[in-house]
Amino acid sequence: MNMKQDQSQKLFKQAKQIIPGGVNSPVRAFRNVDGEPFFVSKAKGCMIEDVDGNRMIDYVGTWGPAILGHAPECVLQAINIAAQNGVSFGIPNPYEVDMAKLIVDWVPSVQKVRMVNSGTEATMSAVRLARGFTGRDKVVKFEGCYHGHVDSLLVAAGSGALTHGEPDSAGVPSAFAGETIIVPYNDLEKVQEVFSKLGDQIAAVIVESYPANAGLIFPRKNFLQGLRDITTKFGAVFIFDEVMTGFRVAKGGVQELEGISPDLTAMGKVIGGGLPVGAFGGRADIMDCLAPNGPVYQAGTLSGNPLAMAAGLSQLHEMEMVDGYGKLEKLGAQLEAGIRSLLTEKGLGYQFNRVGSMFCLFFTDEEIINLDSVMTADTAAFRKFFTSMLEQGVYMAPSPYETGFISVSHGEPEISRTLEAMSVALSKL
Repeated sequence: MNMKQDQSQKLFKQAKQIIPGGVNSPVRAFRNVDGEPFFVSKAKGCMIEDVDGNRMIDYVGTWGPAILGHAPECVLQAINIAAQNGVSFGIPNPYEVDMAKLIVDWVPSVQKVRMVNSGTEATMSAVRLARGFTGRDKVVKFEGCYHGHVDSLLVAAGSGALTHGEPDSAGVPSAFAGETIIVPYNDLEKVQEVFSKLGDQIAAVIVESYPANAGLIFPRKNFLQGLRDITTKFGAVFIFDEVMTGFRVAKGGVQELEGISPDLTAMGKVIGGGLPVGAFGGRADIMDCLAPNGPVYQAGTLSGNPLAMAAGLSQLHEMEMVDGYGKLEKLGAQLEAGIRSLLTEKGLGYQFNRVGSMFCLFFTDEEIINLDSVMTADTAAFRKFFTSMLEQGVYMAPSPYETGFISVSHGEPEISRTLEAMSVALSKL
């Protein structure tokens, strides 16, 4: 693929004059791959096309929401029907009740749920609620787990903060960060030590159940159950951040796969069908501390927006109708088998993690268990790999610290083409 970038370069030059860094979210800037971003003009299914006419197989999928692929007909129709009656009300509408019913039905730990507009809002609100419910201030989080750009949680984070080498953002008061206790992921002993010293001050433990903003990391056996046991013992709220994994790895998310019941869950991505959305929910007694029932305030003009609710409902119902999770597992297994075969063939000891339609290739031979192991990856090798894949018409995330996503619209031909491109890319390392 001979990539033309004239129009993208022109747009990026203009954007840098009026948008900080030329982008509205840092990882899009392509700085971690020593390049400049392309600008998308349209997308359909598993394909995206940029303003210069380059077509690519997409494994970013809007960073997770496009589980059916881009612009699925069912979602477009749902948005169109909803829009005919108005795009926003700021007043309760039937779609938000239907979405709440679906979430409560699909996620057993959720008894009540409130809609918001982003994953950041969901985690921010869940932490505030946990503090209000317990009357405590401190929160435990894990290195490399990204929970949105919430001040008190933007410490030892992943995603864009990690990509740009600034895990601790400027502009976060030390007093805020001081209420956040950082622990290595998969280190249950350290968590126990923290609680033995500060247990009566800790409001919550928040965790990306499968961290997906520092690549894709899996919990060791009994790690998540251990967190559940410790928080129960000390009366702290256990928060699962399933913004990435919720409705993506299974109908009930990681908690369904692992058999864990958190107190609160943060959700987003897939439930919006590509439109801005977030949600948090959990135990009724905790959720009832929210205004107007309780003293914890949270609000949003566009929360429960009818277009986002209609799009998300349509997407989730379609996933059920077409056995979407079964299809995604089959495609993911095909991709995994192909990648592992290529790594063996080429004598590379790189690590590959996958669950369902989420995957990450780590350019290191270290076992991936936490942020320290992730950071052993060869970033120069990743840049060469990314560039080669893009030149061959396959778009992966422009950062070694992000997860890839397969959609229902991917098929065996696209997986085969991807593996062919990977064979070429890995041969250049």
